[in-house]
Amino acid sequence: MTDQKFEGDSRHYTLLTLIGRNFEGNAVVHIARHGPSGDLVAIRRINLEKMTDGFVGLNQACQFSKLMQHEHIMSFHTSFVHCNELWVVMPLMEHGSVRDLLDRNCPDGLKENVIAQIMRDVVLAIDYIHKMGFIHRSIKASHILLTRSGGIHLSGLRTAISMIEDGKRLKAVFDFPSTNTVRNLPWLAPEVLEQNLLGYDAKSDIYSVGIAACELANGCVPFSDMVPMKMLLEKINGTTPKLLDSSTLCEDENTAQPEEGRVDSGIGGSRGLANIPNPYERRFSSHFHDFIEVCLRREPSERPSAHQLLGHPFLKQARKLSSEVLSPLLQAVHPLSQLTEGKVDEQSKFTVQHHTDNSEVGNIADAVQRLEALDMVDPWTFD
Repeated sequence: MTDQKFEGDSRHYTLLTLIGRNFEGNAVVHIARHGPSGDLVAIRRINLEKMTDGFVGLNQACQFSKLMQHEHIMSFHTSFVHCNELWVVMPLMEHGSVRDLLDRNCPDGLKENVIAQIMRDVVLAIDYIHKMGFIHRSIKASHILLTRSGGIHLSGLRTAISMIEDGKRLKAVFDFPSTNTVRNLPWLAPEVLEQNLLGYDAKSDIYSVGIAACELANGCVPFSDMVPMKMLLEKINGTTPKLLDSSTLCEDENTAQPEEGRVDSGIGGSRGLANIPNPYERRFSSHFHDFIEVCLRREPSERPSAHQLLGHPFLKQARKLSSEVLSPLLQAVHPLSQLTEGKVDEQSKFTVQHHTDNSEVGNIADAVQRLEALDMVDPWTFD
């Protein structure tokens, strides 16, 4: 729903600082000031002449944003065409994404009570999306956005897919998400990657919730140091990421195998451990470990629904408003509104990493061949 306070006229907006890019580089995101109200907003400017393959995803994201009216789902104020660009005016998430928070201020991961608060709001949003008949398919820290007061808003609707067809809810869908596929691989459920005759349903989002929770706790993304083919095989073979704390690390040491016979645990490898200088000095609760276990079960039928997950003891410990829990943490973080024009470090925000693997394993190899760019870096995109 368009906010009538914000006009569809570019003359009413003053572009300030560049804060991000998306849609494969065909769009830029600026902080802007709305002249009549004086409010700061985020404006995504999309070059329509270059959006040939991505226009369907762009239109879908706008339509879904209109449809999804929930306090924890990213909305937009208005959209309009200016010259050859589509301008989408959105609320400014002044603290960026949770991924930004991890990278800049909390490389070791967040505290358990903070994670519980964030994930509760995310699961509330996911439960709403599922009830509306959609699967999100891109739940990760870079799509969890933070307001200045500590409010949580889930973005990433560009990858969502409807389970409603001809007025009926489908039992499964078979579409393989083509948008930002490689960057989404670590969070995608095994059944999505398998592309078999069984398809997948909303339970695939629950797997992504588990991966995102590990990301928030460990500071690193499970599987992110693997080439795509190895990642696919590990997921399909049932490798389950873990929370990195004294209990899991000591257990891994006690059961260590010779190097040639070891199976990668999927917890991020040496690069992940480098992000956590003293993982032995912390211990997450049994409820948190169980939350990860139930979300990451290999068989979708064994995972809870989003509504059932809200009753899990780990999420039930979040009894306050997110702003009450996150505000103390965010006080030491400079909001985006304090950025001045020209201060954004473009090189650090858009580093590209390339990996290749020529092996072929049935349908998995077919999926890999469709991946166009092996870019595992995911800045705040507003998608």
